[in-house]
Amino acid sequence: MEGIVNLENKTAVVTGGSTGIGLAIAQRFAAEGAHVFITGRRKEALDDAVAEIGSGVTAVRADSANLADLDELYRAVAERGRGLDVVVANSGGGSFAPLGEITEEQFDATFGTNVKGVVFAVQKALPLLNENASIIVTGSTASMRPGPAFGVYGATKAAVRNFARSWALDLKGTGTRVNVLSPGPTRTPGMLGLVPDDEQQGLVDGLVAQVPLGRLGDPAEIAAAALFLASDEASFVNGTEFFVDGGAAQV
Repeated sequence: MEGIVNLENKTAVVTGGSTGIGLAIAQRFAAEGAHVFITGRRKEALDDAVAEIGSGVTAVRADSANLADLDELYRAVAERGRGLDVVVANSGGGSFAPLGEITEEQFDATFGTNVKGVVFAVQKALPLLNENASIIVTGSTASMRPGPAFGVYGATKAAVRNFARSWALDLKGTGTRVNVLSPGPTRTPGMLGLVPDDEQQGLVDGLVAQVPLGRLGDPAEIAAAALFLASDEASFVNGTEFFVDGGAAQV
């Protein structure tokens, strides 16, 4: 794909770009010629991400659920003076809690980051979008194949999928495309951090058993799909959910 699909001279935002899938997407975009603005809540993680990505990256400490933080992000993008070509609303997370043990704090935190943060990360980007821009929101196979004790997370990703359908209609005629990128089980710090260290292998084994390819995904594989959706090669791809899941939600 390298040398065929590229983002030369494009400007991109990747929320939650300091670790995991977001970091892999930011790395790939920068490698393909884009200038990437990444966000995260922890300065140390952002600093590490900038060092790993190298050139072509600007880090902005921001919580996507905080609208003032998003304003600071887009102020930085505007000051660069080149508009915005790609928005990857990727910030997200979750935790296990079965029905009967869901707390208001967990519910608000998960919906705040995964839904509110996505809505306003996209909405606040609109005035900066260049012609034929691409909006990518990170979904999950959990919206289609819910797991035990993961209902709140799955519900947020179902909401994101529905928003993307609506936004494709709202933006009709503008040239801006909106798509959902839905990874399957992918080896990231966030996924492994769902359980204590001594339970991680059991979690991995259980997830691998659900994947026809018989393994977890790698963040770089998700980033390759994001590159396609961000690029002009996907110029007629709109309103879709692009699964990169080893077949987990397909069979």
